[in-house]
Amino acid sequence: MPEPLEAAEAARPRRRGRTTLIIAAAAVLGVVAGTCTGFVVQANREPTALPPLSQPVVKQAKGEVEPLSAAQDRHVKVNGDLRKLLLKKPKGAREPDFVAGVDGWMDIAEYADLYEKPQNAFGNLATDEFRRAAVTDWLVGRTYSVEILLTQFRQERGLTAADYTSDQQGFAGDEDNTDSWEIPGTGDGWAYVHNSPDTKPGYLPLYSAEAMATRGDIAMTVWVYDTKPIPKKKIMDLAKRQMERL
Repeated sequence: MPEPLEAAEAARPRRRGRTTLIIAAAAVLGVVAGTCTGFVVQANREPTALPPLSQPVVKQAKGEVEPLSAAQDRHVKVNGDLRKLLLKKPKGAREPDFVAGVDGWMDIAEYADLYEKPQNAFGNLATDEFRRAAVTDWLVGRTYSVEILLTQFRQERGLTAADYTSDQQGFAGDEDNTDSWEIPGTGDGWAYVHNSPDTKPGYLPLYSAEAMATRGDIAMTVWVYDTKPIPKKKIMDLAKRQMERL
């Protein structure tokens, strides 16, 4: 009997479309138009007196501030071994026959290979300042499987991690017969349960659920697969516990 991950090609990540770029362009045009209107209105008004330049002097505190420890400083944590931030495999779980990545890491070429058009995905990931990705997956019994991916972006030119999460959420939410919920405490996190299974001749029906959220420069993605419907509690619990580690 084939493992669920072998039949999960339809549920793999999809590169983001042009929707984000179109919305961004429209937003810029709206800002420009609003700014021009503001100049016209302001030009017809009487000049407003400026506040005095002198301001109260705030006394500087004495003494030295104790630096954060490595455990408290998130910058240190996320720039270390990203694999250590992944959830640990639960007791009794085992590795699937086909493990994602190599030694818990997934380079840009392997990451692009998750997409329907790897060559296009590779270029887009490079443009989006892909830095690195850590991955873990496990199998419980013969039908229940989990895969978690932490994707880190350089973010030198924009908030790419949040954009990536938003785009993947758009794809997940657009699927038919899908329930979704916000992930408490994450800001932008959402979990999705797809109630209609993927079917393929010779394979068992495959149900899936997924969750995406962002913390700083890291985009978290969780996938769950099973041959029976996946309850909300399972995907929400995994997503919340993984985000707590970030």
